[in-house]
Amino acid sequence: MGGPPNLTLLCPLAKKRLMKTQITAAYTAVLAVLALTVSCSKEPVDTIEIVAAENVREIELEILDAVNEYRTSNGYSALEFSEVAYDVANEHTDYMIARGTINHDGFSARASEISAQVNARAVAENVARDFPTALDVFNGWLKSDGHRKNMEGDFSHSAVSVKISPSGKLYFTQIFYLQ
Repeated sequence: MGGPPNLTLLCPLAKKRLMKTQITAAYTAVLAVLALTVSCSKEPVDTIEIVAAENVREIELEILDAVNEYRTSNGYSALEFSEVAYDVANEHTDYMIARGTINHDGFSARASEISAQVNARAVAENVARDFPTALDVFNGWLKSDGHRKNMEGDFSHSAVSVKISPSGKLYFTQIFYLQ
């Protein structure tokens, strides 16, 4: 008795109900697959209004100087400032301020953008929020294995974006790349 029922043996009303049930089940299955495909995205797809916040250039320069001093005192080469990395870092810092949280959302797109513009072979980033000074954020990153690894990594270029949110919080993005 397994398998689908023989439609020729059913009355017209039963045939119609069975076909409607099968179509509804198929439609539901397609919707479920679509929902799973869309909801499993690793990066957010929501849209938010992003406003360019004010840069704090003095802290940006102090962080890059601190990272380069750390690198050279530990046998690594100094990082060259990159305008491309700076532009991308600024966009991400504005995005974090708009979301009100630090994150690496869209990192693969940022890395691809930098790679396309300067033929980068590797890209990494550090992000932070709420540190009052360049030295504080530098020391925070230094205490974190992942952030320290980026600061010590085989990179040739970098840029730091530091911006102040409307609520007065500082947000930080440092991008590294190897050319």
